[in-house]
Amino acid sequence: MAKIKRSSGKGVRRAAKSQSRAAGARRAKAKTTSFVDKAMGVLPFSEEQWSTIWFTLIIGGAVGLAFVIANLAGVPALAKAQVAVMASDAGFEVQHVRVTGTNRMDERQVYARALAQRDRPMPQVEIEELRSELLNLPWVKDARVSVQLPSTLAIDIVERTPHAVLEKPDKLMLIDAEGVELEPVARESASEMLRISGPGAAKQVEPLDRLLAAAPALGPQVEGAEWVGNRRWNLSFNSGQVLALPEGAEESASALVKFARIDGQNRLLGGQVATFDMRSPPRIYMRVPGRADAVEIGATGNP
Repeated sequence: MAKIKRSSGKGVRRAAKSQSRAAGARRAKAKTTSFVDKAMGVLPFSEEQWSTIWFTLIIGGAVGLAFVIANLAGVPALAKAQVAVMASDAGFEVQHVRVTGTNRMDERQVYARALAQRDRPMPQVEIEELRSELLNLPWVKDARVSVQLPSTLAIDIVERTPHAVLEKPDKLMLIDAEGVELEPVARESASEMLRISGPGAAKQVEPLDRLLAAAPALGPQVEGAEWVGNRRWNLSFNSGQVLALPEGAEESASALVKFARIDGQNRLLGGQVATFDMRSPPRIYMRVPGRADAVEIGATGNP
C-alpha cells in the first residue's frame, strides 16, 4: 500500500518569507535608486562631473587612509612622501592657479610666488609659507590660500586701500590708513588726496584721522598735514593758508575745534591771513603778508 507524504507547513512558510524579503529588498532598492536619481537630477552636475566627483572622493579617501595608516605605523615622513606620490599619480597636483581680489595691485606679483607651487603634489603644497610670502607684499592686507581638488590652487587677496600720499624727498608714495607704503604715485594722480609730510609722519596717520574727525567741517578743506619735530601738526588748507596746532592729542583737537568755530563766525579761511598760529592757546596769532607784526585774537575770537 502506497504511503502519501504530506508536505511540511514550515517549508512553505519559509519559502513565502524568503520571497517576501526578496520583494521588500527590490522595492527598497527601487526607492533608493529613485531617490538618488532624483537628487542627482536636482543638483547642477552633469554625468561626467558626477564621475569626476566620485573619483575625487574615492582617491582622496584612499590617500587619506594611507596617510593615517603610515602615521600610526610611526613613519610620518615616509607617509607624506608616499601620499605625495600617490596624489601626483592620481592627478592631485597643482596645475592651475586662480587669483581673486586684486583690483589695484599688480597680480603678477601674486602669480610669481604662487607658481613656485606648480606641479607640486597637493599634500606638499606649503599653504602657510605661501601666505606669509603674500603678506609681505605692500598691497596685501590679508591673503587666503586653499587647495581645490583635484588640481587648483586658489588665492583670495584682501587689498589695502589708499588713504593718503606721503611726501618723501625724492618721490610721492601712496599709503593706507595704517601708514603702510603701497607704491609710488605721480603728482598729478595725487592731487585730490591728503598729503602728509615730515619725518615719522607715516606712523601718525591714525592720530591725524582722529584729529581731523574732531572738526569734520574743516576736513574737506585740509589738503596737507606736516608732522613737525615729531610732536605736532601744521595743517595746510586748499586756500593756501596754514594752521599751526599745539602739541598733544587733546590740545590739538581742542584748538582745531576752536578754529572751526571762529571760522564759522568770521570766515578766516579764504581771507588775507597766510598763517594761523595756535601753539599758545587760548590765543591765536595771525600773520598777514606785508605786515611785520602778527595780529592776535583772544579767547573770544575777537582781535
